[in-house]
Amino acid sequence: MSALALFLVIGAALCHASWNYLLKKSGGGIGILTLSGVLGLFWVGPFAIWQWWAKDFSFTWPQIGMVIGSGIIHTAYFLLLDRAYRSGGDLSIVYPLARATGPLLTILLAALLLGERMGPVALGGAILIGVSAFLLTGNPAKLADHSARRAAGFALMTGGLIAVYTIWDKQAMAAFLIPPIVFDWAVNISRVAVLVPLANIREPGAITRAWHAHKGTALAIGFLSPLSYILVLTAMVFTPVSYVAPGREISILFAALMGTQLLNEGEGVRRTVAAAGMVLGIAALALG
Repeated sequence: MSALALFLVIGAALCHASWNYLLKKSGGGIGILTLSGVLGLFWVGPFAIWQWWAKDFSFTWPQIGMVIGSGIIHTAYFLLLDRAYRSGGDLSIVYPLARATGPLLTILLAALLLGERMGPVALGGAILIGVSAFLLTGNPAKLADHSARRAAGFALMTGGLIAVYTIWDKQAMAAFLIPPIVFDWAVNISRVAVLVPLANIREPGAITRAWHAHKGTALAIGFLSPLSYILVLTAMVFTPVSYVAPGREISILFAALMGTQLLNEGEGVRRTVAAAGMVLGIAALALG
């Protein structure tokens, strides 16, 4: 992995962990998910339109299909992640489970579907990141609690969707040649197009209540969420997905620190050991 790709991936990880922390702290819900998605469209829009014009890009029907498909997958991802947090899952349980499951499945899918191969050092780093991520989950006895099991189940399903959208979006970048910012903006438009009517049906007035109670949080999530993925998509343009996906998991270190220091979730020794394993894993990816 090049130095530029590593810089993009680490920046994306920090943004991603931050918006997850904000979502967990706010209590989540479809109202804030929808509102943050709408707000995100406004700041990304000018950049996407500029890139659209600068590259003289025009959508074909297959490319539109890729956008709509990705929008559906991302909508399910956000809803499952929010459900995991609202089911009583701690940030330090839900986030590591989801983020660790995603890259490990991504590596498998990339090998099966895209023919990508990792060197032994990079593969060892990816495995170490996955093992360290599960170590960050905390005391396994916590999963005996019903709400914790439900949260863990939703987190694992979220991880599966991470693998699916990573492979899908990699193809949109590499095979269908959609510019990253244009693609992310178009995907978010399709996601918002689903979430707005869904929010009005499931919880009428939820978007308005989210604006009054959490407008600052929604603005921050609306900024950080697309930014994190735009950085990842940019890295995937010139870096194999089997390197980018595991490298993103440094976000688990950031989320663990936020959980320990800001949400008082404790177990700092376990997280420190796991974080050290993740740093070694990232180094192996960079060398491999």
